[in-house]
Amino acid sequence: MRSIVHTQDRVRSQVTRIRPTRFGLVVFLLAAVSNISRGAEEQLLTQGLDQPVEILRDSWGIAHIYARTEHDLFFAQGFNAARDRLFQLELWRRQATGTMAELRGPEALQGDVGARLLKFRGEMTKELAHYHPRGAGIITAFVEGINAYIDLTIREPERLPLPFLILGITPGHWTPEVVVSRHNGLFRNATQEVQFAQLVHLLGSDRTRALLNLHPGQPDLIPDKAVDTALISRDILERYAASRAGVQFAPKDVTPEFRRDDLPDEEELSATSSFLPELENDPGLLGSNNWAIAGNRTLSGRPLLANDPHRSMQIPSLRYWVHLVGPGWDVIGGGEPALPGVSIGHNRRGAWGLTIFPIDQEDLYVYETNPNNPLQYRYGDGWESMRVVPEIFTVKGEGETTVDLKFTRHGPVLYEDPEHHRAYALRAAWLEVGTAPYLASLRMNQAATWEEFREACRYSFTPSENMIWADVDGHIGWQAVGLAPIRRGWDGLLPVPGDGRYEWEGYLPAEELPHRIDPPEGWLGSANQDNLPPGYPHAIGFVWADPFRFARVAEVLNSGRLLALGDMVQLQQDELSIPARLLIPLLRGLEPKDDRTRQGLDRLTSWDFVLDRDSIAAAIYVTWEKHLKDAVGQRFMHEEARSVLPPRSISTQKVIQWLTSPDGRLGPDPVAERDALLIDALQQAQVELTQRLGEDMSHWNYGQSQLKHIHLFHALSEAVDDATRARLDPEPRPRGGNGSTVNNTSDADNQASGASFRLIAVVGDWDRSLGTNAPGQSGDPSSPHYDDLLGPWSQGRTFPVISSRSGVEKVTETILHLLPVTGDTQTDQAQPPDGTR
Repeated sequence: MRSIVHTQDRVRSQVTRIRPTRFGLVVFLLAAVSNISRGAEEQLLTQGLDQPVEILRDSWGIAHIYARTEHDLFFAQGFNAARDRLFQLELWRRQATGTMAELRGPEALQGDVGARLLKFRGEMTKELAHYHPRGAGIITAFVEGINAYIDLTIREPERLPLPFLILGITPGHWTPEVVVSRHNGLFRNATQEVQFAQLVHLLGSDRTRALLNLHPGQPDLIPDKAVDTALISRDILERYAASRAGVQFAPKDVTPEFRRDDLPDEEELSATSSFLPELENDPGLLGSNNWAIAGNRTLSGRPLLANDPHRSMQIPSLRYWVHLVGPGWDVIGGGEPALPGVSIGHNRRGAWGLTIFPIDQEDLYVYETNPNNPLQYRYGDGWESMRVVPEIFTVKGEGETTVDLKFTRHGPVLYEDPEHHRAYALRAAWLEVGTAPYLASLRMNQAATWEEFREACRYSFTPSENMIWADVDGHIGWQAVGLAPIRRGWDGLLPVPGDGRYEWEGYLPAEELPHRIDPPEGWLGSANQDNLPPGYPHAIGFVWADPFRFARVAEVLNSGRLLALGDMVQLQQDELSIPARLLIPLLRGLEPKDDRTRQGLDRLTSWDFVLDRDSIAAAIYVTWEKHLKDAVGQRFMHEEARSVLPPRSISTQKVIQWLTSPDGRLGPDPVAERDALLIDALQQAQVELTQRLGEDMSHWNYGQSQLKHIHLFHALSEAVDDATRARLDPEPRPRGGNGSTVNNTSDADNQASGASFRLIAVVGDWDRSLGTNAPGQSGDPSSPHYDDLLGPWSQGRTFPVISSRSGVEKVTETILHLLPVTGDTQTDQAQPPDGTR
């Protein structure tokens, strides 16, 4: 795909705009209603288009794409995604295709091997057709658009963003196989199976079950006798984890012009933890919220829908806003820049959002291998042979190397242990046809009713989600989605033998997944909590988020008063800690050992439980809670077990239960031991805060660079000199909240995960909808939209999500006309694609 280019720039007068208030309400001062605020206009003659396309970029960097054909609409979406996020797309392409070692050398090889080992190898015709009745055409057009922009940068290298210059590379072309890659999905629970098996080996089944917050019911943690838990280690998942790890470049990877002279130390490397793998047992990734409110519960009488999905905090952000208008399409929202359509948003009829519904979609199989032929594994009464696929990898500085990838009847072989004649393979629901993350949202994008939306949800296999809906007819609904393996007689929490005794019996029919429509209480929502209906007959999974965020959402929405748009903004930003409200009363009446600890106790017992960035008590509480968990872990687990399950990752709900109802595990006098533990942890918190922040307690504000903050690091940050790093990394911002508040900012000092993207949809009055995206829409450091949204986001401010053509024109910043190579382009340009001007 080649593009012929002609550029014409025009500058028009700018309209004065007032920045959003805390509640995101924006007043536009217009000289005349008909006047359109525009900056530069550009024309590109682009081969591959059928008819002209307009892309209006608004003040917040959102592209509003108007096309006359479906092909052109998704071609333009791909073109514009590449225009904004080209380096991010190049990293995505290399991770998906297992070609990162070409840039980073041998340290990236295991990730490349893992990527190819875990890639989808099914029939592409069925795969592309699954996501939409015209899925093949949509995905192909999207890929053509990405490649058209890449071809443009080949002819005009000045369009390449800075990261390409730093690495001295050019982007590669895309294929539909890259779009349907599974490498960036959120799946579970192979990592937990390894962790649980190690704990069972160290602590036994009963103590492990008591330590973990597994529900519903009492799942079995007794390993099969054929599985030696002493042999289970994290080494089994090396390729699995490496294939899903973030990217962090080293000085050797970049050109001398930009290279840093000194090597990064361990402290700096640990500061860039946002580039560590997103594994399913990271509590920050079970941190999303959504809710829909019926019109009879709102001041306006219109339904409201709010969603803040949580993922790792990145620069550029994972989510990306876009507005798509074409025949049969008028949808705005956020998705991932590498995917056509949007995964969270609204059309003209309804709005939808999602949170993780943690279905267990993975199992780790353990095989006995033939001592005389390690390519054979026992199945039933005999031996079966692994399928071997040789793959060639190019490694920077070392040339080509060939690695044999191996597969059993259950899936890819992750690890082999020849000494003990064992092999380990992954069975994953997400390797089935139709399991590319979020792509089935294409069907949801055109849903006009609850029934149509629910039908679209039947095709959404991964990630497993709580989908919510609100429409102009006044309906609100919840539908759980995802492929749910049927396991008979076992729970899926531990590795199992691959000898044929533990087989899936297909998948749960989509219509049997939980759902609800128009509840009498007038609202519904989710926050990754256990929301299975009482008596639900199917085993979905046993690892859920603690209930505190959902409890706080329910507390506010059940207030009985009519709710307004501003209430939704405040609730998404809510930082009241229910764990604090439950734990701090345990301190009342206790006597600290010193005056310093007494001062801290006094601040906590007079505090409002809000983890505000300016709060001193919040800093004391969060530090105290960490030391409490450490102390509980030391009482309940020996050192080796704590290395498998760090005490600070223990469920906060479990810790609260143990402390409010102390038992003999704390000692012969549990209450006295509990009280001593509470005071000792508070004293340790005082010592830590004094060391970190100084003697003056009045300076111990929670949201500061030494405590709670957000500092985003680019993938190239540790590799480049200081001047270049300053261009890549935005300045840190103070934060509030933690992993248990509705505004989930994770439990790390530097916020590692959270809601960069937010949507609040006003159903039927769509231009009043609000959103966020941090740090910005663009991944190009030279763009004004690279990090322009980070400051407002960090302060809890939103921007208007405008989708009417007249409204969009009033906030248009730039216009790009994509014109087909043939035809009378001047005539075609006279009328916009949707004919509404």
